[in-house]
Amino acid sequence: MPSSLLQQVFPATTWQRMATAHRARAEQWTHPYRARRAAGAMHPIYDFLFIYYRNKPSQLEQWHPGLGVGLEAAPLGTPFKPTQYRIEGGLTRLAPELMTDATRHRMEMARQLCIRVRDRPPAFGCFGMHEWAMVYRGDVEGAVRHAERLPLRLSQAATDAYVRSRPIQCSHFDAFRFFTPGAKAFNRLQPDKDNRLESEQCGCLHTNMDLYKLAAQCMPWLGSDLLWQCFEFAVSARQLDMQASPYDCSSLGFEPVKVETPQGKVEYEQRQRALSREAQKLRHEFIERLDQILAPGR
Repeated sequence: MPSSLLQQVFPATTWQRMATAHRARAEQWTHPYRARRAAGAMHPIYDFLFIYYRNKPSQLEQWHPGLGVGLEAAPLGTPFKPTQYRIEGGLTRLAPELMTDATRHRMEMARQLCIRVRDRPPAFGCFGMHEWAMVYRGDVEGAVRHAERLPLRLSQAATDAYVRSRPIQCSHFDAFRFFTPGAKAFNRLQPDKDNRLESEQCGCLHTNMDLYKLAAQCMPWLGSDLLWQCFEFAVSARQLDMQASPYDCSSLGFEPVKVETPQGKVEYEQRQRALSREAQKLRHEFIERLDQILAPGR
């Protein structure tokens, strides 16, 4: 993208102020995570976003302007790597023409997945049963993941009975693969990593949460503003994920969404639908930006 196609130019004082504000906002999450990790006391809800997704805290802290922005007095180095940025006419800007074939392929796959998920009708009514299936017969088939911090709200026997009482319809492979062996047969679907394009849909809490993972994989090209929006969304989705789980999260300040009751099912689906609508807006912006980044000639 030649400098003539730049849409905005930020003086040094402007972009440095933006980068500082972004880092301060991110550090409200990354500093506590690092402290907990050093102390060996992980947060069962929030630290999922750093551990499961494997996005480095430093990646969330770094600020990148996104495509079409020129920065004055921005030397190449960290974070403006010369493999991703160029300086032309005194302005530093992202240079998609420097993108490797592997990076371009990864972003094309992210775009394809987002389009498929966007266009597929959402499915609701799962009521977060994936978390319950992960602890089914946990006393026999495997350790309950958060048992050291969070007790089950119901007894193991009552939890198992609830899992057996209703069909499960989890469409997300990365959730399904953590089901205990005995619970996998209860799932109406059998998603795997090779059929994500055919199975993932925009009602799924985890599919929508994965926007943060995809955004991180598309950095710095996507821009830190959208990465941050996807992170904030993932926080909200993860909160509901655990509130509706069989774990008692009250010690962390979160009251349960009791999906084993009619009232809890209603609350879960209402919040699930609202999150799905929010995710679709993010997904639309995600696709638009990838279209611009991957346009022929760039």
